[in-house]
Amino acid sequence: MEWRNIYRGFLMGISDLIPGVSGGTIAFLLGIYDRLLTSINGVFSKQWRKHIGFLLPLAIGMGTTIVLFSRVIKFLLANYFAPTQYFFIGLIIGVLPFMAKQAKIKTTFKVWHYLVLLIVGVLLAMTAFIKPSESTIITTLSPTTILILFLSGWAASTAMLLPGISGSFVLLLLGMYSTAIAAISDFNIPIIIVIGLGVMLGFVISSKIIQFLLKQHATLTYSIIIGLIIGSVFVIYPGIPESGTPFVMSAVSLIMGLLVSNLFSPHEADSQPK
Repeated sequence: MEWRNIYRGFLMGISDLIPGVSGGTIAFLLGIYDRLLTSINGVFSKQWRKHIGFLLPLAIGMGTTIVLFSRVIKFLLANYFAPTQYFFIGLIIGVLPFMAKQAKIKTTFKVWHYLVLLIVGVLLAMTAFIKPSESTIITTLSPTTILILFLSGWAASTAMLLPGISGSFVLLLLGMYSTAIAAISDFNIPIIIVIGLGVMLGFVISSKIIQFLLKQHATLTYSIIIGLIIGSVFVIYPGIPESGTPFVMSAVSLIMGLLVSNLFSPHEADSQPK
């Protein structure tokens, strides 16, 4: 068991609670994105024990964080919205140099790759202007709500694996974010199980697709991923805070995010599958 993955899962879990912040971005930041995809795909292979040893501590860290910190994140977003968002902006910006190195931008990117990057970034940034309306919180199950929750979990898990797209934001767009947070906060086990099953199936299928694209069309895929990461900055940008304490807190949070990103960013060799 790779027990150090618990703290990695902790960081990914926190990010997945924030609409607009992607757990996939944090996985890139920690240098485990390739291994994450490989391990998810390898769960049903002959080496499943090795992959479970990587994924289980990660899942424990994520699950524990989501359960324990859902209310904390809710409090921070309600009372310290701008500083919280600026911290994650710092994390996202901080991962870009590592991503550029991984993609070998200087040697592999052509003009059309930059164009794809720009288009993807702009399209994602435009979602910041979408004001989703939350539907009624689902607390009981019926055939219809089971299907809705399952598919919502599937869509959210795909977003979690894609750097730059937040699973929480997808749930927000689908009107299921309040339902998911309420289920976690209130320990509504049936709701959690249905969403969780959708998330698990989504992880398995989406990871195979993403890994295939990274192997067969690496440069194009990296241009899309970097575009998503840049676009996500605009999605969570809270605006310029008021002068005084809010401005200072936001500036400090941004710097802390950059420092944390720099601290956890791995060497290129560390990010390769083992």
